[in-house]
Amino acid sequence: MTEATRRKPRADGQRNRALLLTVALRMFTERGPEVPFTEIAKEAGVGVGTVYRHFPTRENLIEAAYRAELDAVCAAAGELLNEVRPGDALRIWMDRFIDYMTTKIGLTEAIRTVIAAGGKPFMHSRTRLGEAVSSLLSATTAARITRPGLDPDDVVMSLSGIAMAAGGPGQRDQAGRMLDLLYEGMRTRP
Repeated sequence: MTEATRRKPRADGQRNRALLLTVALRMFTERGPEVPFTEIAKEAGVGVGTVYRHFPTRENLIEAAYRAELDAVCAAAGELLNEVRPGDALRIWMDRFIDYMTTKIGLTEAIRTVIAAGGKPFMHSRTRLGEAVSSLLSATTAARITRPGLDPDDVVMSLSGIAMAAGGPGQRDQAGRMLDLLYEGMRTRP
């Protein structure tokens, strides 16, 4: 089948896929990689055949759930820049990144399953995150909010460190204070 003859997925199929990814992400994070497909299907309100149609293997579903979360955090950079001032966009995105990392940490066991099966879920993650941060830094630098010359990869690694140190559910206030410190360190000086 060529690209021209391939049908666009139906709206209900796209909706089911997105719902499955949301439910699977939550269940894998809470319970680990062995959650039965029947439970995921039931929670999503679809038949188990729908799960297998979209994701033939457990590894496919885990990797797709992780990538959907990565897509969301990367897309959030551009969305925020369109909705709020650049400085606000950067600071809000930093919080969103911590949420993403917290989910990623919760998926550690599930992601190991993907890697053991030969998958490469992180292959483009750092590049994509760097691009998202770069767009935010370009906007904040142009607005004279952050100083020029900040390395997007340094920002991603700093945010990752904060998530590792204070990414637990009971540490959200501390993570916020650490993000404020990082944000202030990136700002221009009079």
